Amino acid sequence: MSPSATAPVDPTPPPSPRPAGGLDGFFKISERGSSVAREIRGGFATFFAMAYIIVLNPIILGSAKDMYGHQLDSGQLVTATVLTAAFSTLLMGVIGNVPIALAAGLGVNTVVALQLAPRMSWPDAMGMVVLAGVVVMLLVATGLRERVMNAVPTSLRKGIAIGIGLFILLIGLVDSGFVSRIPDLAHTTVPLQLGNDGHLNGWPVLVFILGALLTLSLIVRKVPGAILISIVAMTGVALIIDAVTDLPAAAWGLTVPEWPGNPVASPDFGLIGDVSLFGGFDKVGVLTGVLFVFTVLLSCFFDAMGTILGVGDEAKLTDKDGNFPGINKVLFVDGIAVAAGGASSASAGTCFVESTAGVGEGARTGFASIVTGLLFTAALFLTPLATMVPSQAATPALLAVGFLIIAGSVRDIDWSDYTLAIPAFLAMVMMPFTYSITNGIGIGFITFCVLRLAVGRGREVPVAMYVVSAVFVFYYAMPALGLT
Repeated sequence: MSPSATAPVDPTPPPSPRPAGGLDGFFKISERGSSVAREIRGGFATFFAMAYIIVLNPIILGSAKDMYGHQLDSGQLVTATVLTAAFSTLLMGVIGNVPIALAAGLGVNTVVALQLAPRMSWPDAMGMVVLAGVVVMLLVATGLRERVMNAVPTSLRKGIAIGIGLFILLIGLVDSGFVSRIPDLAHTTVPLQLGNDGHLNGWPVLVFILGALLTLSLIVRKVPGAILISIVAMTGVALIIDAVTDLPAAAWGLTVPEWPGNPVASPDFGLIGDVSLFGGFDKVGVLTGVLFVFTVLLSCFFDAMGTILGVGDEAKLTDKDGNFPGINKVLFVDGIAVAAGGASSASAGTCFVESTAGVGEGARTGFASIVTGLLFTAALFLTPLATMVPSQAATPALLAVGFLIIAGSVRDIDWSDYTLAIPAFLAMVMMPFTYSITNGIGIGFITFCVLRLAVGRGREVPVAMYVVSAVFVFYYAMPALGLT
C-alpha cells in the first residue's frame, strides 16, 4: 500500500467504556485497577496490622501522671483510642479516597505522656494537641505545610524519625521491666540496669522476651499482622501464667492479665471533650507552651508526610514525577485526626505506615479505609478484652516499631556531608539519652544552622530553620535568664 493510500474506515465508533456507578464510581475502584474484594481484603489486613494501637496507646498514656498525680482511666482510653481511629480513618476514606488508616501515633503519645502531662493537667496537655491539629490544618489550607516540609533537610528529618524510633524502643524496654533505673541509693554512676536488680528475673519479663522473639520472627517471615498476632499469643501465655502461679498483681505493673468475664461492654466516653485549650499556657508560660505545641506538630508532621508519600508510591497513586495528586485533602484529614485525637484524650492521630499491609493485599482506594474504620467501630464494644493485655505482652510491639522506623530511615541520611550527618546524629541520640523528643529536635536544628554557618554555607539554610532554631536557643537559655 502506498503512503498516500488510506485504509477503509469502520463507520461504527468503538463502544465507549461504561461509566462506573455506586461504590466503584465514587471510589474509582476499577479506574485504579482494583476490585471491591481487594479493597475489603486490604481493609481487613490494615486493621489487623495496626490493631495493636488499641492496646498500646492506653498503656503508654495510662502509665503517666499529670502534675497533680492524676492518671487516665484505661477503659476510657481504649474507647478514646478506638473512636479516634474509627472517625479519622472513615474520614480519610470518604475525603482523601486513599487506603491510609489513622490512629493515635506512637511517638507523639510519648511526648504527651512524658513531656506535656507532667507539667500540666491532662485536659491542658490534650488542649495543646488540639491546637497542634488546628495549626496543621491552617498550614495545609495556606499551602505552607509542604513548604515547611521542604525547609528541613531530608537527612535531619530522617534523624528525627530515628530518634523517635530509639525513644519508643527505650520506652518499651522500661515499661516491660526488661530495663530499669538504678535507684540513687545504689551509689553508682550507671543509670540503667538489666531487669530490676541487674538480672532478668520473673515470669512477666519472660513474657516480654518471648513476645519480642515471636514478634521479630513473624516480621522476618513477613507474616501479615505480626505485631497483633504476637500480642494475642503472649496475652494468652500471660493469662495461663497468672492463673497457675501465685504472682502478686504488682508484678505485672499497670495491667494484670485476668479474663474479664464478659468480653463485650458498652464504651465509656468519659474522656471525650475533656480538654482545656489554653490552660497549659498558664502552667508553663507562653514560650514553653508554644514550643510544646510545636513539638507535637513536628512529631506528627514529618511522620505523616513520609507515610503518605510512601503508601501513595506503594499503591501507585503518585504520578511520573513522584507527586501525589490530591495530597492536600489527605494532609487536611491528617490535621483533623491530630485535633480529634486531642479532643478525645487519645493523643494526636496520624497516618499509619501499617496501611501498606492493605496495599499489599491490593487496596488502592478509600473504600479499604472505610472497611478498616468500620472494624475499629466494632472494636468499641470489646474494651474488656483490650484492658486485660499486660504491658509485657504489648511492649514487644514498641521494639518492633522502633526497629522498623530506624531501618526505614537510616539509609537516607547523607553521612558524607557532616553538616547534615552530625545534626541528624545528635537529633537521634539526644531523644532517648535525654528522654525528650523536644531536646532532640532542638539540638538537631541548632547544630545544623551553626555548622552550615561555620563552613560558609549559611545562605543555604532556609529562613524558617533560623527562626525555629532561635526559638529553641531562647528556650534553653530561659533558666539562665531566670524566666522559668
